This record gives sequence, structure tokens and C-alpha cells, in this order.
Amino acid sequence: MVCTVVVGGFWGDEGKGKIVSYLALRDKVKIGVRGGVGPNAGHTVQYQGETLRLRMLPSALVNPKTRLLLGAGVLVNPARFLEEVEAFKVKGRVGLDPNCAIIEPKHLEADRSEHFSGKIGTTGTGTGPCNSDRVQRKAKTAREIPELQEFLSDVASEVNEALDEGENVLVEGTQGTFLSLYHGTYPYVTSKDVTASAICSDVGLGPTRVDEVLIVFKAYVTRVGQGPLPGELSQEEAERRGWAEVATVTGRRRRAAPFNLELARKAVMLNGATQAAITKLDVLYPECRGADSYEKLPEEAKAFVRKIEEALGIPVTILGTGPEALQIVDLTKRKA
Repeated sequence: MVCTVVVGGFWGDEGKGKIVSYLALRDKVKIGVRGGVGPNAGHTVQYQGETLRLRMLPSALVNPKTRLLLGAGVLVNPARFLEEVEAFKVKGRVGLDPNCAIIEPKHLEADRSEHFSGKIGTTGTGTGPCNSDRVQRKAKTAREIPELQEFLSDVASEVNEALDEGENVLVEGTQGTFLSLYHGTYPYVTSKDVTASAICSDVGLGPTRVDEVLIVFKAYVTRVGQGPLPGELSQEEAERRGWAEVATVTGRRRRAAPFNLELARKAVMLNGATQAAITKLDVLYPECRGADSYEKLPEEAKAFVRKIEEALGIPVTILGTGPEALQIVDLTKRKA
């Protein structure tokens, strides 16, 4: 039995979806459960020639034997949830907690207000206003929505019982450490805490049940919207380096900066991370593209990985060498 929590190390967009999908396949995960905020997070997974863009469902869906759950802390847009269930044909293996709060049309409207869209740079998905209503005990919950009744499940019990039975459980977070309402670059943050402790709380896991916290970093740093970004490059320089990206949910340009060891160290501390993954190594070092073993990496890339390990004090166990779920260098196999 292994319970692994996957969390973002910077401001989101680190490639958590890719890492989660790989782990779901490698570890034959029984349950993939999502914590985090709601449909303001977009995870993109490429697998077997398909590109899956997810806003509600866990990225573990690539494993057809994995049960997919949404913890009580997740905000649900019913239309988006049902759309994904139908699109990805996963109806028989999806569950959501009755206590998930519901994003209503009024929340979408409020999210377009100047306070949210102007000052903070919101995604416009209604999550901030919905969380505000939840704190005030005014939000509707999934148990009140007729079309969600067939999906309701006591998620905390399901997850803990699976661990009791010796099954592998994968807990997927959203956003990134420095978008945390408490530990991030306030006020340019999301509407709740998104560090590993909060993700566990979202799904009903006590701290003693977690075996590994895998923190995901991109080989460079990106951020969408407003707020500080140390070492930020000009758009022209980001494009020259091949770091210019577009956000999955909003379509906004991502701002870019070089990998930041100081921020990474703090993120490891805040999350109690036990291991790290580095994605898009192939963007930083194109020779890495498609590599499936450590030996195939150029020396410059190996030195980059060693530098991060030494600075963070935890092992780097997974390297992303392309967009596809299985374009991975798995260092756990090398070190086994």
C-alpha cells in the first residue's frame, strides 16, 4: 500500500496531469482522488495519441481500472462535470462527495466583477465567489443537485478503506504552492490553501496515512495572471527560449522565468515533500526529447538535475522528456 500526494511546486502549470497519469499507470492505482479548488485548474494529459483536457476529473482516468473520486473540498460545476464524464466515458467509475460545494450561475457572474477579474486576475470560473459562499455556509452542495445523485459517495471512507485493504491511492492537487491563499503571493492567489496538507484535508486523509509527497516542478517557472514573478523574462525572450505557453483554462499567455531554487526549497518545506518530479526537461534541453533512460540524457541535463537534488535535499525521481504520459525517465527504476 502506498498513498502518494502530488502537489505543484510553483504557480501551477507544472505538468501535474502528466505525472499523475504516469503514476496511475505505473503503480496500478486503485483510487485516483482529486483535492484542490475546482474547474479553475486545467490538467492536460496526452496518452495513446489523444489529448485530454480535464477541469474536473482526476488525471488518473488514463488507467481504466482506477476509481476516480472528487473530495469534499473540491468545488463542482455540474455542467462541466457531467460533460467530462460523458466525453471520457467514465460514468461507472466516478464518485464525488456529497459535501462538494456547487458553482452556480451567480458565482460565474460575480467572478466577472472588477474585484476578481481586474485586481486579482481570476480565471472567471466562479470558484472564488463559490468558496466565499461556502465559508458563509450559503453554498449549495452536491447532495442538493438531482443530476449528481448517482455519483455521490463517501469519498473519505472509500479512500481510507482502500488503504486499509493495501491498495495504492493517488491524491492529485491543483494549482501550485505559491497560489495558496495562506502561503502564496497574496492577494494574487487562489481562494483556498492548495499545499499538500490542504489537499489531504480536501479528500479526508489524516497526515499519518500519507507515504509520499511528490512535488512537481517545471524546468523553468511560469505564472498566469498578475502577481510577482522573480526573474521574469520579457515575452520576446521567453519566446526565444521556447518557454512561451498558453494557459489551459483561460487561454492567457503564461509569464516565464528561469528555475528558482530559493522558491523550490520553500515549496519543499511547505509541502513536506519527500521526492520531486521535473517536467519539460526537453524544452530546456532539446536533446532530452523522448529519452526514456537516465543514460540517454546529455551531461548538461544531468548536472541540472543534480543541482536541484543537492539544493532541495530530496531525490528527483521522475523526469518529463516530452508531452506524452509515458515520455518519462523514471529514476526510481535506475536507483532500484
